[in-house]
Amino acid sequence: ACALSRSSPAPRAAVRCLLAGACFSAHMANVSFAEARGACERRRGSLAWVSGEPELRLLLQLLAETAVPAPELFWVGLKRNASVCTRKEQPLRGFSWEGVGGGTAPQEAPAALDRWLQEPLRSCLTARCAGLHLAADPGDGRSWGWKE
Repeated sequence: ACALSRSSPAPRAAVRCLLAGACFSAHMANVSFAEARGACERRRGSLAWVSGEPELRLLLQLLAETAVPAPELFWVGLKRNASVCTRKEQPLRGFSWEGVGGGTAPQEAPAALDRWLQEPLRSCLTARCAGLHLAADPGDGRSWGWKE
């Protein structure tokens, strides 16, 4: 899986893998969600999706090492289809993870993954996507959250 940033290109792309086999790569490009998804598919992957805290920690470490100075938004496979409403009480506010081959990843979301920097717009009419936003945080280096 890969995560693409909306900034200008960085001098290198980085890759990190979990022992269980999940791998993430980070690539810097100023592209739309659809373009980011296509770029990952051309690399024989998909936009990154996170199902638990170990994956989240690995992805945040990779992005912190790769990213230009914060703030930075990385496209990941987090999307809400037009037929689904944004609901605060649902895991990931009704957004879901796009999986390999156009499917969706499991909808369960550990509490640690349900961090929004700003509540997504309440809507049931249009498809929306969200990215992983890294922000400068004077306390511990970086903070993160999903951003529509």
